[in-house]
This record gives sequence, C-alpha cells and structure tokens, in this order.
Amino acid sequence: MSACGVLYVHSAPAALCPHVEWAVAGVLGVPATLAWTAQPAAPGTYRAEISWQGPAGTGGAIASALKGWQLLRYEVTEEASPGCDGVRYSYTPTLGVFAATVSASGDVVVSETQLQSAMDAAANGTAVLEDTLTRLLGRAWDAELEPFRYAGEGAPVRWLHAG
Repeated sequence: MSACGVLYVHSAPAALCPHVEWAVAGVLGVPATLAWTAQPAAPGTYRAEISWQGPAGTGGAIASALKGWQLLRYEVTEEASPGCDGVRYSYTPTLGVFAATVSASGDVVVSETQLQSAMDAAANGTAVLEDTLTRLLGRAWDAELEPFRYAGEGAPVRWLHAG
C-alpha cells in the first residue's frame, strides 16, 4: 500500500541539516534535498518541509531515523491509507517522541483501550485522569512546537517519492 505524508523539520542547527537529508534519503531510497529557511522562533536554526510518498509505515521509519537527535524538533505525518490509520509523530529534545493515531481532520484519536486504562488508573489512584488524557493527546508536544509551527507558515514544500 502506498501512503503519503509530510516531514516538518521545525528547527535544526545548520550542521545537522545535511544529516537530516541523508536520513530521509536513506528511508525513501531517493535523494532528499530540503529547502532550508531560517527559523525565527529559534535564531540560528533552520526549518524545512518536505512531502513524501512511499509504502505504509514510511512516516514511522522517518521518525525513527531522526529520533534522539538533540537540538532537532520535527513532526512526521502519514495520512490514512487503505487498511492503515493516519499517524503523527512529534519530537522535541526535552520531551522525546510522541506518536498518535490521527483522524482525517488531523485530530488525535484516543482509543477505547487507552481510555479504559486511563480511567482504571484514575480509579485506583495511580494517576490523575486529566493528566493522563493530556499526555494521550500530546498537549505538551503541541505547546512546545506551536511557536515553531507558526513561524513556518508560508514556507516552500517539496515532494519526494520513494524509489
């Protein structure tokens, strides 16, 4: 099955930019040249967006290839494809990776199992329901990445197709 999505590199130091391109190229199997622009939300860093197309699961592979790189902030989206839910991966140096199933409108989807587990933990006193739901929705990642998302509005987007 073919899937498509977008990699949003919200901030990367100049020295890391070519490494991001190499990692994406390694996943997609085609050269990846991103159009880097200054990131005003973090002076001295750069941002880029690139749309991609490849087999289902490519979004996770891109997120994994970039995972753990300090000083890098990114999101990878993969649209739903036949038999596969949409997904969003968000990464910040302070929070690490957040992954969630997303609806066609981009909303985070919390499953029945996740809700039941959250309610059970709240009922037995091992967690606060509101805190667990906030974590399941990725609110901390959204709060940290929002200034970087806004600063990237109107930036150029390129398409890459897996080889």
